[in-house]
Amino acid sequence: MGVGDWFQTFCGNLRIGADKRSSVAYRTGRIAGQLNHDLRGLDSKTSYRFYVGSYGRGTAIPSVSDVDLLYELPFALWERFDKYSGNGQSALLSLVSSSIQTTYPTSRVGGDGQVVVIKFDDGVTFEILPAFTNEGGGYTFADTNGGGGWKTCKPKQEMETFGARNGTCNGNLVELARMTRAWRDWNNVPMSGMLIDTLAYQFLADWAYRDKSYVYYDWMTRDFFGFLAGQDAAKSYWTAPGSGSWVYGSGFQYKARQAELRTIEAIGSQQSNYDYTAKATYRGIYGTDFPS
Repeated sequence: MGVGDWFQTFCGNLRIGADKRSSVAYRTGRIAGQLNHDLRGLDSKTSYRFYVGSYGRGTAIPSVSDVDLLYELPFALWERFDKYSGNGQSALLSLVSSSIQTTYPTSRVGGDGQVVVIKFDDGVTFEILPAFTNEGGGYTFADTNGGGGWKTCKPKQEMETFGARNGTCNGNLVELARMTRAWRDWNNVPMSGMLIDTLAYQFLADWAYRDKSYVYYDWMTRDFFGFLAGQDAAKSYWTAPGSGSWVYGSGFQYKARQAELRTIEAIGSQQSNYDYTAKATYRGIYGTDFPS
């Protein structure tokens, strides 16, 4: 087996299995079904909802603990809660939470005051963002903080833009984002999934081998960690593809430089035919999902 086979196996190990996907789909159906019944008088488990976040972009890995779900609210609720004299946003989230509690009694309003959170015993947490479609092609959602207000987001534009680049990069954008999550989790790197996806998106825009096969993944590993390490340490946010939303982060550059240097060592071991040493080095970077 060569380096391309190693990385192909590694990437295969980072795909979410059928059992977990089935569990997520089942829970999603119950949540959406209850909301559609209560808020729209509709019998459907699939209408007016879609995944966002890492799960929606396809960059989540088997260790994913958060599933982000957007539910499209009927406009009548906007007319009702926007007229509240005091924090109609809190009342709106309470309405959504109460509906979900009919199916999942453990649901509660999330700590950031924008989502309804359901924590399951298997460690998976659903975060449901109730939102209204708006004229800009995005969504308007409630923010209960500071007495209540409204914020906007453009998740579909983010996913479409991300998916388009993934297509032009032979699927390497999604693979790189998943690999970076494995590195993050194994090394306790302070990076959100959105920051990983944003920087991977930026990196592959100009990387010379962005449309190549797994054979180039050792170089992609080396060069992407170098790209991360070279980010301005004084910078606190980057702009998300498709929406331009600010994605905050800091403090990841040092560990990225360490990973870059270790990858250079691994490539040297490969070139000297010390495959066992090379794979051990990659496992030190990415964790035990990398083949031994």
